[in-house]
Amino acid sequence: MPHKRVLSLRCPTCKKLVLRSDPEFPFCSGRCRLIDLGKWASGGYVISTPITDPEEAGFHSDPRAANGEKQGPSQRDDVVSGDLPPRRKLQ
Repeated sequence: MPHKRVLSLRCPTCKKLVLRSDPEFPFCSGRCRLIDLGKWASGGYVISTPITDPEEAGFHSDPRAANGEKQGPSQRDDVVSGDLPPRRKLQ
């Protein structure tokens, strides 16, 4: 006689057996669900990645920085002072 496979899991918070058909699955109760949410919100759980500095990896925010060019208003060719409208004085 074949056995019917029941899909179940252990509650991640209290480790009680929880059936897949339970309304709070994969948790055993709303309380355990909120405890788990609180751990995520407080930083108790983290998904870690290797810490790398983008500049060390060769990524630069400004393409001119990769060439060693100096950044600043004197090097910007997208804005020329003659192209800007005159400023109005606030009263």
